Amino acid sequence: MFGYVRACKPELRVKEFEMYKAVYCSLCRHLGRRYGILSRLTLSYDFTFLALLKMSFDPQFAGLERKACFFCPIKKCNYCKDAEDTFDFPAAAAMVLLYYKIEDNILDEKGVAKWKYYLMRLSFGHSHKKAAKRYPQLETIGKRYFEAQQALEAAACEDLDRACEPTANMLKQLLSFCSRDPCDRHELERLGYCLGRFIYLLDAARDLPDDFKTGAYNPLKAGMPEGVKSEDYARERVTPQLYVCLSQMQQAFEGLQIMKCKDILGNILYLGLEETMQKELNA
Repeated sequence: MFGYVRACKPELRVKEFEMYKAVYCSLCRHLGRRYGILSRLTLSYDFTFLALLKMSFDPQFAGLERKACFFCPIKKCNYCKDAEDTFDFPAAAAMVLLYYKIEDNILDEKGVAKWKYYLMRLSFGHSHKKAAKRYPQLETIGKRYFEAQQALEAAACEDLDRACEPTANMLKQLLSFCSRDPCDRHELERLGYCLGRFIYLLDAARDLPDDFKTGAYNPLKAGMPEGVKSEDYARERVTPQLYVCLSQMQQAFEGLQIMKCKDILGNILYLGLEETMQKELNA
């Protein structure tokens, strides 16, 4: 994903902040154990959100423990105890989606930048294969997302709703794995779909000025009046849609039967996403 799904840290209580950090550090540790040292460098708050969401439906939570940090051994961090099953899925999802993000960048970039992503594909190819073997359904989701996105870009699709669909459908399927309850899965699919639209729209708005310079594909290019700043045009066009996505995500969240971490997840969905949106659109 893109690093947009973050908590509003000043609004977290101390115990919530400690849990948020513990989930982040636990995911980092699991990535390193399962996929090697380099995988730790790919850690993002997007997959911390996925881990939190999966943990929220797990009744068997054994609490926290303090252990040395891998990057700074003299520092102690909180980790989630006996939570391998919780973090295995988000870690595998991170590796699969990273691989297809690299593939997308190889097709989009030119010159030296393209070779950088060739090296990254070589570095993370084994991790991708390992994650795909553990979770074939994740590989299917990632591949379909990549192929659908490439088809839209090749056709220079100017329909913003259609352009959002691959990311929206990918997250719809991804979040549905967080619970086995049919009612929860329905709400998780709704949450994931709206989150995918939110992420795609925000990323397109943020990238529009650069995409005009480089000639890269961006569905927001269509219909832009002459003499208008691309930043202003992007902000005006996507802001109403982003607020609709936020509202629908919050409604879906309220329909979930969450057992734990509800305050942290609520912080992300009610405060963190809007904070990120305002920051990115007004940068």
